[in-house]
Amino acid sequence: MDLHERILELLAQKDKMPLYEEQIADELELTDEEAKELKATLDDMLGDGRLILTKKKKYGLPEDFGYRAGRLQGSPKGYGFLIPDNNELEDIFVPAECLNGAMHNDRVLVKVYKSAGKDSRAGEGEVVRVLQRANKTVVGTFEMDKYFGFVVPDDKRITQDIFIPRDEINGAKPGFKVVAELYRWPDNRRNPEGRIIEVLGHKDDVGTDILSIIRQFELPEGFPAEVARAAESVPQEIPEEEIRKRRDLRNMKIFTIDGADAKDLDDAVSIEKLENGNYLLGVHIADVSHYVREKSPLDLEAMKRGTSVYLVDRVIPMLPKELSNGICSLNPREDRLTLSVFMEIDINGDVVDYKIEETVIRSVERMTYEDVNRILEDGDPELIMKYSHLIEDFRQMEILSKILRNKRMRRGSLDFDIDEAKITLDIKGKPVDVKAYERGVSNRIIEEFMLVCNETIAEHMTWSEVPFMYRVHEEPTVEKMLDFNEFIHNFGYHLKGIGGEIHPKSLQDLLEKIKGTREEDIISAVMLRSLKKARYSSEPLGHFGLAAKYYTHFTSPIRRYPDLTIHRIIKEFLHGEITEDRAEQLEITLPELADHCSLRERIADEAERETDNLKKAEFMLDKIGLDYEGIISGVTNYGFYVQLENTVEGLVRVTALDDDYYVYNEKHYCLIGERTKKVYRLGDTVRIKVAGVDLATHNIDFVLADDLQAEERIDTSRQTKKNKKKKRSKGR
Repeated sequence: MDLHERILELLAQKDKMPLYEEQIADELELTDEEAKELKATLDDMLGDGRLILTKKKKYGLPEDFGYRAGRLQGSPKGYGFLIPDNNELEDIFVPAECLNGAMHNDRVLVKVYKSAGKDSRAGEGEVVRVLQRANKTVVGTFEMDKYFGFVVPDDKRITQDIFIPRDEINGAKPGFKVVAELYRWPDNRRNPEGRIIEVLGHKDDVGTDILSIIRQFELPEGFPAEVARAAESVPQEIPEEEIRKRRDLRNMKIFTIDGADAKDLDDAVSIEKLENGNYLLGVHIADVSHYVREKSPLDLEAMKRGTSVYLVDRVIPMLPKELSNGICSLNPREDRLTLSVFMEIDINGDVVDYKIEETVIRSVERMTYEDVNRILEDGDPELIMKYSHLIEDFRQMEILSKILRNKRMRRGSLDFDIDEAKITLDIKGKPVDVKAYERGVSNRIIEEFMLVCNETIAEHMTWSEVPFMYRVHEEPTVEKMLDFNEFIHNFGYHLKGIGGEIHPKSLQDLLEKIKGTREEDIISAVMLRSLKKARYSSEPLGHFGLAAKYYTHFTSPIRRYPDLTIHRIIKEFLHGEITEDRAEQLEITLPELADHCSLRERIADEAERETDNLKKAEFMLDKIGLDYEGIISGVTNYGFYVQLENTVEGLVRVTALDDDYYVYNEKHYCLIGERTKKVYRLGDTVRIKVAGVDLATHNIDFVLADDLQAEERIDTSRQTKKNKKKKRSKGR
């Protein structure tokens, strides 16, 4: 445990009051060398908000004085929420007038002046200090005034335009997407100020939209020269000397099952039915750690990226193609180095024995989900003949995957069947189709096999008492579950055991009850929002959603850095190389690395969601005036969102509902007409007409299909701010 953690542990003791520097040194019984570091360590902890210094020069924890440190999540409406560093604490609402110059994603220190209560979803507070600025650059559309320029940010959670002096415009023209570097931060009276450092192209030019998102999330487009050279020097053949060190599985029937467009194949599977009736499942994962050595240029770049990012029109890989699509990818009929986990699984789904080995494989086939689905679900005779040597394996895998799933269901694991979008683009990047992605039996087979493999690895390493990185999903708060229970009451459902510690089994029972109903997607989505986000941690805190005591990410080292990290730890453990010094080093580095990987995952998710929303909006551009049936997926005081069967979501504004005065009922997630008592609630099916699309904001406007003048009213409402404000106030 380093000095920072020892100080925090000391001050967290219940009977501890704030302490002077000398008292901290005495209590911790510091060595002379540690005592010399103490002042610098305390200053460092003050700077990042982990400590507070009182007027009497005593040190204490921020929480003890009503402060919280964390990340500010902005809102397009001007206010924000503090997401505390401490995952056990609730979010804090920060009104617009209390941001005090803080911007979206900044690390800030907030003074809490109103605690969360029964009538409030969050406490309220005020930013007292910006600890770390997040937005060194901002991407947006450049506009010109008479004497200066300004950038309207693409990210609407950054609510202030960026002021650009005339001598910092650097050739930008109105209507062009640009990158602005900030050099003066906002306060309550002044906008942020910056200079144009890159012009991306006109906002309507092909490719500018995706490039803007790449710049907005600061995603790398290429690899640094040193990393590219290192990748080019990686041999694309495996030396015989290395093969001799491993268990040779090249004669075993092993194959991959992936999406048709996947190029980074990092997992392969095998199966055998044993004489005792059990199954021997083999999960074979690319041994990326053999090629990407710790602290090498390849490793440092992979760690910085944290994950591959799958945008709608491209992949931004964690590793160069020489590895991700080359020597590390488990391509068919090519020798590849792997880490294999063999699990003997009985008819109850229990892993009764397992073995983890360094191996070499040669995949016999590169199967796609689509083809395996057509074999198992449709009995496609042509494919059955083509892959006759694997048909029995597919069937045994289907049986085993159902056994494993049944075991998960018995213990309470949650299975969310929420539609994901599959967006098809033409060669110019224009969306030509948007539909819900279909998950077939083959997807579920691979999902179950990876889950049981990840659990087996996590439990093995936990009992080995070796520092490790876990994938954790903590229990939801009682308050969130009470709110959720109140919501589902609108549909006639109720959670069992609510009020105390919630068990995933009660949520699973609800998911089973709503299966096939019109409200299934809505209740599933609200349930998901009521749960905490999964993250990486150096502590085995369990996985609530999977009802698993131990869980990790082991199966995707080509595209996720946590998997690559734990491969190294596993191999070191197998070779007896986890010395006391190495264990101490891991205990220090893993917590920070886990936080970093969680952040990179969140950024990747946001970027992927942005490109999806952009292309969905673009897809609906030529659908204006067409009718569709959809389900109400969200209700607010300004209208309700409707999701179509193809996953596209649009807003029916309250200003377009002129048959009555509609009041928002937050408690029951609905809009109620004061005179007619007509109700628009979550889960209701409605018929809509596409009224308009705003590509800049990725927003789609719907109107009710029987409301012929609604589209005209929306256009009128955009003409003047005065009319817009007047009409919006109607629904508040």
